[in-house]
Amino acid sequence: MPKAIILDGKAIADGVLARVAAQTRELAARGLKPGLAVVLVGEDPASQVYVGAKGKAAQACGYHSIQHTLPAETSEAELLHLVEALNTDLAVHGILVQLPLPKSIDTFRILEAVDPRKDVDGFHPINVGRVALGETDRALAPCTPAGAMIMIDRACETLGASLPGMEAVVIGRSNIVGKPMAQLLLARHCTVTVAHSRTRDLPEVARRADVLVAAVGRPEMVKGDWVKPGAIVIDVGVNRIPAESVDAKGRPKTRLVGDVAFAEAAEVAGAITPVPGGVGRMTIAMLMSNTLQAARATLLGSSQ
Repeated sequence: MPKAIILDGKAIADGVLARVAAQTRELAARGLKPGLAVVLVGEDPASQVYVGAKGKAAQACGYHSIQHTLPAETSEAELLHLVEALNTDLAVHGILVQLPLPKSIDTFRILEAVDPRKDVDGFHPINVGRVALGETDRALAPCTPAGAMIMIDRACETLGASLPGMEAVVIGRSNIVGKPMAQLLLARHCTVTVAHSRTRDLPEVARRADVLVAAVGRPEMVKGDWVKPGAIVIDVGVNRIPAESVDAKGRPKTRLVGDVAFAEAAEVAGAITPVPGGVGRMTIAMLMSNTLQAARATLLGSSQ
């Protein structure tokens, strides 16, 4: 049995979704139904699965859910036209353009075209800037880091620990996870180090962490001896690797693992997220939370 507390992403996400659904019913009683529009360009199988899951979650929360599925040949101009139409649609409070986009389309131009008040992915430069400035109450923060923060808070509550003053190490510097994760931890008064593939003596840097976040996309890179005893370990990675078995047709099976060698790390950590069943569950829950926040801002006449 692992020594660490296993942070159940499904249970925590279900709690977030239940809160969102209850507050949505309150909004509906006041005449406002949150609307979420998801735009999918092309036929990427993983994107189709994610978009389907987001649509189901939106409906379960009581949202007005819209999906625009466009062919891979869609031009940048056509996509920009759709985004602009959604920006002005009063029934839409959240817009999500599923990534990745076809190579023929400038991703940054599309993300910047989304009204920052409807940017429920948290990728618009205005929301990125607000997170960087520590204005987390006004920002729509990226969903995965925001969800990870809730799991960190849950771990602190369970362990009887206080987050301010902790040393946090984020392994990974992506715009989607690593950088905003570091900013959210800074806003909570942690001492933060952002590490990456060129960090010297990365294992030693990781061992300093009271909170260790792995978001690099390398299967089981973080070993058990990289983890400080009692640390909170948040594994954002989702990697598919070969399994040691075959299916009924003799084809090799695969399995999902994170960026952390879970079995090893769970023997050392104070609390840890599994893969699957960890942070991934939180991402969609926080998308719903951001959509609710955007809708409430409309009702309150907020000038975000």
